[in-house]
Parts: sequence; C-alpha cells; structure tokens
Amino acid sequence: MSTTLILLILCSVMLSSIAQIVLKTGMSNPGVLNAVQSGVAMQMITTISTNLYVIGGLTLYFASAAVWLLVLARVDVSFAYPFVGLGFVVTMLLAFFINGEVLSTAKVIGTLCIALGVAIMAQG
Repeated sequence: MSTTLILLILCSVMLSSIAQIVLKTGMSNPGVLNAVQSGVAMQMITTISTNLYVIGGLTLYFASAAVWLLVLARVDVSFAYPFVGLGFVVTMLLAFFINGEVLSTAKVIGTLCIALGVAIMAQG
C-alpha cells in the first residue's frame, strides 16, 4: 500500500471529522437553536441553510466524499473502510479540545477499542 493512498484515506477521515465539529458549531448557534425550537419548517430551513458554519461543514463533507472516491478507485473497500473508524477517535478529540466536550471513561475505552480494531485491520 502506497503512502499516497494512506494519506488520501487519512485526509478523507480528517475532513469528515472536522466537518462534524464545524456542523456542531453551526447547529449550536443561538439563531439556529431558536429556529429549530420554533418548529416552523420554513424558518428552520432558511436559518440552517444560510448558516456559514453549516455551509462550511457540508462543504467539508463534500470534499471528504470526493477524496474518498479517489481512494475507492484505487483500493479494496474492505481495506479502506475500517480507517473510517479513526474518525471516531479524531472527532472525539476535536470535540474535547475545540468544543470542550467531556470525555468519560467509557468514551475513551470505546474509542481505544475502535483504534485497536483499525490497527489490526490495517495489517492485512
């Protein structure tokens, strides 16, 4: 497996994880929360679809998908897909450091199990 392909896989995972944090930031915006709580569909659609963080997060997801398509064109999905599990690790760490989310023991142990599984799958 070439270094370039591994980097493409990791790039896709990172873009997806960053997209989660950016989307969470957008959806935590007071204006968005008020629109969601209002229950008025048109207000929710308008407010969410014009939030720059939501637009940015969706753009990052699109970029992640585009990179992922490059990966799938070159490697077996059974090899590449387990790396998506690393997204759990990256997203949890970003949520902790950027959003100040709490890391429980269960979250850390579960995430370490996922990382171990990815490491085992990557061996072959």
